[in-house]
Amino acid sequence: MCGIAGKINFDINNSADPVLIKKMTDLITHRGPDSEGFYIYKNVGMGFRRLSIIDLNTGDQPISDASGNVTITFNGEIYNYLELKKTLVSKGYSFRTTTDTEVIVNLYLEYGKDCVKYLRGMFAFVIYDKRNNCVFGARDRFGIKPFYYSLNNNEFIWGSELKCVKAGSGQKLNMDYSALDEFFTYGYIGLDKSVFKEVRKLKPAHCFTLDINKGAQSLEINSYWNINYEPDYSKTENEWIELLDQKFSESIKMHMISDVPLGAFLSGGIDSSGVVAFMNKVSPGQVKTFSIGFKEEKFNELQYAREVAEKYKTEHHELILEPESVELLPRLVSAFDEPFADSSAIPTYYVSKFAREFVTVVLSGDGGDELFAGYNNYMKALSVKNSLFSNGIFNPFWNILHRTLPSNVSGKGLSYFLSKKRSDLGAYFCVMKKNERSSLFNDRTLYGIGSYSSEADRIQMLNCSSSKDFVSRLEELDLLNYLPGDILTKVDRTSMQNSLETRVPLLDHEFAELSFKIPPELKMNNNEGKLIFKKMLSKYLPENVMKHKKQGFGVPISIWFKDDLKTYVNDRLLNKNALIYDHLNYSAVSKIISDQNFGMRDFSGQIWAILFLEEWLKQNINT
Repeated sequence: MCGIAGKINFDINNSADPVLIKKMTDLITHRGPDSEGFYIYKNVGMGFRRLSIIDLNTGDQPISDASGNVTITFNGEIYNYLELKKTLVSKGYSFRTTTDTEVIVNLYLEYGKDCVKYLRGMFAFVIYDKRNNCVFGARDRFGIKPFYYSLNNNEFIWGSELKCVKAGSGQKLNMDYSALDEFFTYGYIGLDKSVFKEVRKLKPAHCFTLDINKGAQSLEINSYWNINYEPDYSKTENEWIELLDQKFSESIKMHMISDVPLGAFLSGGIDSSGVVAFMNKVSPGQVKTFSIGFKEEKFNELQYAREVAEKYKTEHHELILEPESVELLPRLVSAFDEPFADSSAIPTYYVSKFAREFVTVVLSGDGGDELFAGYNNYMKALSVKNSLFSNGIFNPFWNILHRTLPSNVSGKGLSYFLSKKRSDLGAYFCVMKKNERSSLFNDRTLYGIGSYSSEADRIQMLNCSSSKDFVSRLEELDLLNYLPGDILTKVDRTSMQNSLETRVPLLDHEFAELSFKIPPELKMNNNEGKLIFKKMLSKYLPENVMKHKKQGFGVPISIWFKDDLKTYVNDRLLNKNALIYDHLNYSAVSKIISDQNFGMRDFSGQIWAILFLEEWLKQNINT
């Protein structure tokens, strides 16, 4: 696991600046504290920070092929690299290291840009090909690893974090107001946007090519993999369970490849518990597990984590969080580089910091809800859809319901939105509904947003889905948006801030492709989700873990804001000189805080989002 950064000047006479490249990589030393490396050739500069995981002695980057014509900087892990290496050796390729990075270089020489299709793992990389003066790069299928870039007529800049691109840019960066609208809609900035107009994200499952001789206009971005739901009804439920067991075992075994200490996050939920169980299955022995809890019992799942730890005799470690953890906010803002409203980043940061005291690599259970219809909102959405469209007749009561439905209901803090064009119901995490955002934003922000609608992106994706099944369309929507934009971003930034590599075995693409073939009725019924995955895990996990109600990785900020942190919120947000009021209305913010204090509704999610934006502006305004 590492961090990458680089800059290419399109003017051949404008040589790459090694001091600037080092400055960019120094900003992400936390992603790679063990070593650094650079490649400077004419107008091309590439930088690298390394967290040593595999091939501790000869795995430093950048790495070039034997001729020195093809050079790579790579962030991630390729879990099938030994298999790929064997194939490449049979084709005549030689290797000077035992790292997975060199495998990508030779794959590129053999297959060109199709090399990415052979990779099984998490990755973001850039290859400079001196032979034709071009660059090729790619991001993994689910967006586990980040990739930011900026392109204009003078330069192409990239980095594992936005701060790298910002430092390397020779231009003023301006806020993207459509991204701000998306932030207050969903709590994160996803897809290919960033908070700045001039900086983009490479989408998951996409690669790019750039001809340096031709400049910015030559950039081509293409998808190399797609989510495709094709239910296979030829197999019995037991056959599917056996296939899932086999493929999950294979994925776990591959994800445990490491030359440094390794452990697992254990929340007490089904997914992380399943990961721990299978780690013990494929590699018997003492697994190190790490759990985090709260003194507020409603949010505490430690008892279930303990049951799994006891069953598999893990070396188990626990940490209890207290309200003062919100003092972490400035560090979180620095880690995320752009507004991010998921407050579960707090416990994720602390469990990462805690785990790093014992291990360098952990496995997590992220992805199970998206692959196997585990979110409660899928059932709620299906129920609402069925009631609204019984006999094919639209219920006009929906319009009234939508206007009055609170932004925060049980589960993920849901709001429902209806696309009348195809009668599709899209369920999504919602910080603030459109009318609430309109009241929150000041005239300057509303002008910047213009006619853009964050909801329209999701509706279009639902409408463009090739799946015939409603729940599968919702799964796909989350796999394309919520998973990379929120969940994986949260895990990457918080763990890498602590120099901890987090691996996600449920998001092995071969395991995911198997889940896409499972008939949807085997995943979810009207009362329960993740059915077949639970049945597969039932013989491995304690009964209490299997049956307890899904809690998620929530944070009791609603309690904290009312009591311990009320003064903190008032001091930061009820100051009329606060930076947020360049973009938000003071009256709207003060009403949200007042309503929270008087218990009108739970506005803790909105308050956290506004707090995060205020701190982000403090760190980024005029810098």
